[in-house]
Amino acid sequence: MKIFRLTLAAVLLTAGTLAATSAQAQAPLKIGYTDVQYVLAQMPESKQIESELKTYNTQLEAQLKSKYADYQAKGEAYQKAAGTMTDVVKADKEKELQGLQQSIQEFQQSAQQSLQQKQQVLLKPALDKLQKNIDLVADENGFTYVFNSDGGGSPLLLHAPKDGDISDLVLKKMGITPGAAAPVKSGPASPVSAPVSPGVNKTKIKTKK
Repeated sequence: MKIFRLTLAAVLLTAGTLAATSAQAQAPLKIGYTDVQYVLAQMPESKQIESELKTYNTQLEAQLKSKYADYQAKGEAYQKAAGTMTDVVKADKEKELQGLQQSIQEFQQSAQQSLQQKQQVLLKPALDKLQKNIDLVADENGFTYVFNSDGGGSPLLLHAPKDGDISDLVLKKMGITPGAAAPVKSGPASPVSAPVSPGVNKTKIKTKK
């Protein structure tokens, strides 16, 4: 069973956050950027979110394994007794096994969607908090726009001067000492899986604009 990892790298805050007031709009253009993964990984909420996702993923996997165990047991029973079954009984058992297999596949797809929805729900408060503090830092420091430089996804910023990075300022605004907590390594969400499994697509979670 793969350990679930919070997909911090998939989190992309609003590109080009408008941080200027009407007065700032007349001032010289000042562009900043922040590494969303770096900041979010150091927020205390990230550990709780990851813990809750692991627990939820474990529960879903337990249900899936139970379904598969039932399917496997009935499959073995069918193989042992197939030689003594009439054609009608054999066809009925085969139909039952096919139904169980389809049920497992459907549950896996449903469980993965449920896991992704759970992740979105858990992340939203942290992302809203992060967005609020990015806006505050941008306003206080005169940044007109702030971009996401998170290299884990598709970075929106390919080159910029170091003095434009407001990541540490955002952490300090939230009362967090930059670098105090080791960033959580990003990775794809571990899907709920079983021996009978359809393909699973990766998703990206975006915040509201």
